[in-house]
Amino acid sequence: MSTQLTPILSAFWDVERSWTLETYEQHEGYDGLRAALKMDPTDLVAAAKESGLRGRGGAGFPTGMKWGFLPPPDGGPRYLVVNADESEPGTCKDTPLMMAAPHFLIEGMIITSLAIDCHHAFIYVRGEIVHVYRRLLRAVEEAYAAGYLGKDILGTGFDLDITVHAGAGAYICGEETALLDSLEGRRGQPRLKPPFPAVAGLYARPTVVNNVESIASVPSIVLHGADWFAGMGTEKSQGFGLFSLSGHVERPGQYEAPLGITLRELIDMAGGMRGGKKLKFWTPGGSSTPIFTDQHLDVPLDFESVAAEGSMLGTRALQIFDESVSVVRAVSRWIDFYAHESCGKCTPCREGTFWLKQILERLEAGRGHEGDIEKLDDICDNILGRSFCALGDGAVSPVTSGIKYFREEFEQGMHTPWHELFPAERNTLFAKESQPA
Repeated sequence: MSTQLTPILSAFWDVERSWTLETYEQHEGYDGLRAALKMDPTDLVAAAKESGLRGRGGAGFPTGMKWGFLPPPDGGPRYLVVNADESEPGTCKDTPLMMAAPHFLIEGMIITSLAIDCHHAFIYVRGEIVHVYRRLLRAVEEAYAAGYLGKDILGTGFDLDITVHAGAGAYICGEETALLDSLEGRRGQPRLKPPFPAVAGLYARPTVVNNVESIASVPSIVLHGADWFAGMGTEKSQGFGLFSLSGHVERPGQYEAPLGITLRELIDMAGGMRGGKKLKFWTPGGSSTPIFTDQHLDVPLDFESVAAEGSMLGTRALQIFDESVSVVRAVSRWIDFYAHESCGKCTPCREGTFWLKQILERLEAGRGHEGDIEKLDDICDNILGRSFCALGDGAVSPVTSGIKYFREEFEQGMHTPWHELFPAERNTLFAKESQPA
């Protein structure tokens, strides 16, 4: 095996009471903050740029460049908002990070706030994960008590408050502008851009919106240096990341490794495929990314290599499906989710996901109509690039890639229900009962 795990954010998750400030301080906790307080804010932004840190929330946009987009200070407030609304099917890296080591995020937020001259930062966390919300509240309390938050942090004169806000469970609020509207008390729907959040974000003020893992990676970069971080990963996708393996592997879980590791290596680390079965298909970055098959086992999991093969690295949510799973059924379940979570603001997404759902349910039940597959492709063409935000684009990804690699299974849906083609799947991955044929 050529690539080794790099436990950094996950280094002490197995320590008793790993989430406490005491444990965190025993593992270099807040040493990065102390170093950052002695640095000029422009040097912090430069360090983020030089490290090559790219957004860990899906898009992979350079983090330091995003910080640098803020206009010059004008005397008014500037905000940092952490997007912790992790809600896409299969995505599960931020939740365990916030549960096991929330102070990585708190320290990263303080350093980032120093860099962008922010004095009030927000964590927007998904409302259903009440246990994470409570843990974050406790971590913030500990940071205030220790002098890492509040007025005159560590005697430097820098002030910062952090507010933990629980959303109401709308997937659309993972989109940064919908998140900002929700945070302001409005209905969570995406805003028209421009203006972008860096210019007019929260309360119409300059705002940086970053993912949990992106911000949590900042303390180690400041403490160990940009070159240390850039020395991991690949030439254009530097650093480490959490790879979430779920589905049909022997040991599903979080595997922290340099970008560029392959799925073959990760499956080996996870003990192989469950029950010794053959890999059939998988998602490189969650359900909103085009699926891959066993022919993509050796594709380096970095932004450029995955994109070159026609998909996206996304959130590195690697959902693994073996040969017992119906592709049509899996895609149908995903579309159920996207149709339900569409905010309804734009017609292509609102109507398109509804019709995708109807057709896929027919094919799943073995009652497909002549021309259904062509109709699926046509609907996807009318959603892709035409919806108001990326939800529509993400919804069509599993459909178009599923047809591309497994068209014969969609054709079988014209006359044979899924449970006759894949009888072993009933008690494996999905719990929803099939519709009668």
